[in-house]
Amino acid sequence: MTPRGPLAVPCAMMSFLRQALLVCCLLAWAAVVPGPASARPAPPPAAITLSAGWQFHPDPADRGGALGLPAGGGDGWSAVTVPHVFDPRPLPQLFSGTVGWYRTSVRPPPTPSGYGWALRFEQVRRSAQVWLNGRLLAAHNDPYTPFDVPLAGLRAGAANEVVVRVDNRKGAEPREGWWNWGGITRPVQLLPQPPVTVTDPALLSRVDCGAPGPCRSAAFVFDAWVQNHSPTVQQPEVRVSAHAPESGDVAAVTRRGPRLAPGAQERVRFAVPVPGAPQLWEPGHPRLYRAQVSPLLGGAEVQRQTLSAGLHAVAVHDGRLYLNGRAIDVRGASIEEDVLGHGPALTDSDMDTIVADLRAVHANITRAQYPLDPRLLDRLDRAGIMVWSQAPIYHRDELLVYEAQRTAALATLGQTILQARPHASVIADSVANELSPDPDHVPSTRAYMEAGAREARDLDPSVPVALDLLSYPGYPPEHTYASFDLLGINNYFGWYPGHRDHSTARLEDLAPYLRLMHRRYPQQAMVMTEFGAEANVDGPASQKQTYAFQQQYLRRTLQAVASLPFMNGAIYWTLREFAVKPNWDGGAHRRDIPLDSIHHKGLIAYDGTRKPAFATAAALFAATPLFRPLSGPRASPLGPIGDVLLLALTLATVLALAALSVWSFVGIRAAAGRRPPPPPPIRVRRGDRAAPDTVGV
Repeated sequence: MTPRGPLAVPCAMMSFLRQALLVCCLLAWAAVVPGPASARPAPPPAAITLSAGWQFHPDPADRGGALGLPAGGGDGWSAVTVPHVFDPRPLPQLFSGTVGWYRTSVRPPPTPSGYGWALRFEQVRRSAQVWLNGRLLAAHNDPYTPFDVPLAGLRAGAANEVVVRVDNRKGAEPREGWWNWGGITRPVQLLPQPPVTVTDPALLSRVDCGAPGPCRSAAFVFDAWVQNHSPTVQQPEVRVSAHAPESGDVAAVTRRGPRLAPGAQERVRFAVPVPGAPQLWEPGHPRLYRAQVSPLLGGAEVQRQTLSAGLHAVAVHDGRLYLNGRAIDVRGASIEEDVLGHGPALTDSDMDTIVADLRAVHANITRAQYPLDPRLLDRLDRAGIMVWSQAPIYHRDELLVYEAQRTAALATLGQTILQARPHASVIADSVANELSPDPDHVPSTRAYMEAGAREARDLDPSVPVALDLLSYPGYPPEHTYASFDLLGINNYFGWYPGHRDHSTARLEDLAPYLRLMHRRYPQQAMVMTEFGAEANVDGPASQKQTYAFQQQYLRRTLQAVASLPFMNGAIYWTLREFAVKPNWDGGAHRRDIPLDSIHHKGLIAYDGTRKPAFATAAALFAATPLFRPLSGPRASPLGPIGDVLLLALTLATVLALAALSVWSFVGIRAAAGRRPPPPPPIRVRRGDRAAPDTVGV
């Protein structure tokens, strides 16, 4: 019955209110219930790993061009997976190198408008040429650095033939202390290429730990290059976020980038403050922040990269190496990426074994003579094992005479650091290994060293810069070494005889040599970056190349290091044996032992068998705390009288500063309200290319 009279208006009002309430409820439900997936912005396309579907064709006569191999034709192809090495056997006849070809077919999935694709090669030894559908696209000649190949001319929705020619033929130079492997020895990825990309991103650590002392505030410094691949001018934003491992706190910054002309790239660097107490990375507590980096166009995400980042403070003060405000005394073993049956084409299982062996020997640090595989660095980050990173610039003085070779070496160094710097495990960047022991009198070597130190500090100011020395006595002090924070002592006293007037024949001369080096370079921290003895036969400890001699040599060397409070640790060479070169004589000169291609200084044999020295090293490493106070008085380069004069000068300085602080108190208060001018733009470099001014420093 429809109400009439005085009740009609109120009832109509109630009906209207009920309908309005229903509409509001429906709108609220629509707001909280997710719509179909198509209503959400699709995430940017992801990279595709290309491990299966490859074929390999050996070409020892280098006749691939005549056989039609660049277009993917010809017979004699066999299926392989990548990473792949030409031949994993270290046979003498294979050392000089050969030529091999790889081919695969790619059919990229559809992408949004404005996207393309590129191939990312993490490593090809030694040189590579890349074809797409029979057209040569690119060449790369550095066997230890990654490279990208934009796939211009890619056929959408169709199969595309990718062919790679690999040439690992090698002459006497550059010298290398490992086997001359050939192949696509690290992973290959198919990368989406949006209109704007962020390349080589890193979240560098900046932690305030006093000098030294407890750590307080922290920030990440985001550093990367932004490149415009589109045909129009772009001004992207860059969004960076980092999630704390324990508290869940999020550090996030979005910063407008530079205006980029088509094809242009610029470096972008800005701070990402970390809220709350910093959650630091260190051995035993490898805390890692989960980070995400994205360029934005018109507010839309066009690329997404995820990485792990660690906060730590690595510094050198007064000749000591500090981690997170505490002096450290490291122990560990170096590694070569070389596994029996695989060579450098490591599998996930191979890398897990390397990390497990480092843990078993109680190593808190490792080292390599070339950039490590990023997959292995990821594992070392998670395991809490520090890394002494190094560019593969080894015994290269004869080549460094030429400016082009110095430029190439600096480019290799730059790429080495760009690969290493995203990883919390990396605590040092070494620019070279065993160059001239007298660089002050070798101008070309000195020029590379000093330029390398500047390059390293520019690309990664968060860790000290190192130089690994060919440690011979009898040379004068080297002013060149003042450019470095860390000096790596490659020590073979008591193993190799050395040279005339530069003898290393007696192990007893090691400690005096180290004391002399500390007196000469009291501000540089010293770490013994190499020491070792070959061992592959039984016999008494008095005979070189026996297991007993190796045990005794390891024990005596570590005792010498432990007795010198200014030393910051030691890294044995190496954890595991590796292939080095045909007819290798590792220093014992034993005519009764046949020569082979294996470097026998490892604590583990090439077949994986642990030698007796492994247990010796494990016991000594485990007995040495990583963090320890200085034990006993430091050796002073000034002597007792100099120390008294220094103390008197220090007291006079303190009194003068106190008087100055009283005199300037009023002036300081007056200036406190003034804001200092912003720093001028900084010109920065990437490899051998000048990059425009930084953004948002």
